[in-house]
Amino acid sequence: MKINDEKLNKLGITNTIELALIKPKEWEDNNLYPFLIDGKPQTFDAEILDIQKSTKITRIKFYLKNIKTIMWGVFFRWKKWHESVFYKGKNLYIRGEVRNNQIIQPKPISKIGEITPIYKVAINQKSFKLLLKKYLTIENLSTLREDIAKILYFMHFPRNLEDINEKKITYALKWAEIFNYLNKLQKKKKNYPANPINADPTPFINSLPFKLTNDQLKVINEIKNDLSKPLQARRVIIGDVGSGKTIVMLATAFMSKKSAIMCPTSILANQIYEEAKKFLEKFNFKITLVTQKSKFSEYDIQNSNLLIGTHALLYQNLPTLNTIMVDEQHRFGTNQRAKLEKLTTDKKTLPHYFQFSATPIPRTQALIMSSFVNVSLIKELPFKKDIETKIISKEDFKELINHINKEIHLGNQVIIVYPLVEESKNFDYQSIEEAKEWWLKHFDGVYVTHGKDKNKEDILLEFREKGKILITTTVIEVGISLPKLTTIVIVGAERLGLATLHQLRGRVGRYGQKGYCYLYTNNKNNKRLIEFSKILDGFKIAELDLKFRKSGDLLDGKIQSGESFKYFDEVKDLNILEEVKLFISTIT
Repeated sequence: MKINDEKLNKLGITNTIELALIKPKEWEDNNLYPFLIDGKPQTFDAEILDIQKSTKITRIKFYLKNIKTIMWGVFFRWKKWHESVFYKGKNLYIRGEVRNNQIIQPKPISKIGEITPIYKVAINQKSFKLLLKKYLTIENLSTLREDIAKILYFMHFPRNLEDINEKKITYALKWAEIFNYLNKLQKKKKNYPANPINADPTPFINSLPFKLTNDQLKVINEIKNDLSKPLQARRVIIGDVGSGKTIVMLATAFMSKKSAIMCPTSILANQIYEEAKKFLEKFNFKITLVTQKSKFSEYDIQNSNLLIGTHALLYQNLPTLNTIMVDEQHRFGTNQRAKLEKLTTDKKTLPHYFQFSATPIPRTQALIMSSFVNVSLIKELPFKKDIETKIISKEDFKELINHINKEIHLGNQVIIVYPLVEESKNFDYQSIEEAKEWWLKHFDGVYVTHGKDKNKEDILLEFREKGKILITTTVIEVGISLPKLTTIVIVGAERLGLATLHQLRGRVGRYGQKGYCYLYTNNKNNKRLIEFSKILDGFKIAELDLKFRKSGDLLDGKIQSGESFKYFDEVKDLNILEEVKLFISTIT
């Protein structure tokens, strides 16, 4: 149920579930028990037998009727008002924690027989409790599973000790929090009309000179089903480095008849264009490359079956398309993606929309994300990768140079990734500017480029054909295919996220040959790097990354580090997420 209340809305509370998720910081249990409760304040029906005062403390001897025991109460701060409340022979109810067989700083209470929640909120306790009474009922929480609704309701209005059981409450808070989150995501999932396309990818698949993996076939089939519907498809296809996403794109283009692929760099656009020509031109497909440097006419744009380009596509008079594909979609702003959609619509329907990413995500995130868009994962690789990952330091430099010489002698290529372009006093590692002279002096065929270099794409292309060693930054993370690349050295590896390290490592051994990844660090005992070096599977790396840094907020589109949830843990609570997803599927 929605809540339109100024005070609660200021606290970020917009519905009854969010109100129920405000956990009391503690509960005052004023019931009288015939036993002592360990480590918690307790209420007693007491009679004062004696009072002893000294300069530092005041001690009162109580007879505790409910547990039939005599015990001393200790006051470290004795105030004037205590005189009128605590005197010999007085019967009263007191509350305090028992430590070392004495009650510490007991306070008088007027009511017994109830459990009172205490809240830490930015508004007055009394006002907050009135708002709770006004809005929070089991009926108003009826979108939740019944047992969860009851646990949360009685957390705020407890009847007995079982209602404030921490284990039960923690589970309910996690469950309700992720339910509320998924519910909000689902509301963002909008349906738009699109032209249904009934196409069979079989001729394309059969024409390939290699066999597709089961994951590739599964995703192509999912896309085929998406295209056949009169509603716009919105699917994210996530595949590990080298899992064969390009072929899935080309199969989608084959089925779509008229589509566009937008890439973050002209190198990627060129690579996909070359692949498209190889596998689609035999079907009389007209393919046009649209980059700042490519040559094309208005006729080409209007009459192509497939447009492949960079953001240069956004500045063309694009025809109505059946399908749009965006490669490495996180590298484009929301506005750019929306503009491409707008440019290619016939105003009545929208093109089907597929996003491709080479950054594997944990299963938890994939499940969460699927409440907003459809998600496909390509986990299988066409061949088993053989990459050795080594953590090295200064003392291993000679061994590294020997390895580089050996690989170059075999006709292979090497990349050295530096963390910075220019020298920095606050940095423990060399920059490109400091290191490049040494490499240029000791080796032939050394190329240097980085993110700020206007000619980086030309340099990368020249290096692919003629180079031996490339000195660069993480600009190489997503980009050119380098068939001869077998070794990558990442300087200051501990400063990079595991996803970036995995992307960089994924540049080597792309064609089944033995690959090497050297993680150069001043701290060889770095736990993250040690764990990373043992795992090659990108999806397992993503789980590991999540364990180390937690994920960001999918609702705001920031899948970055930082806590998203107060109670739900994306690493430990996958089983709760699966329960919630199953429950949602039964009620929608």
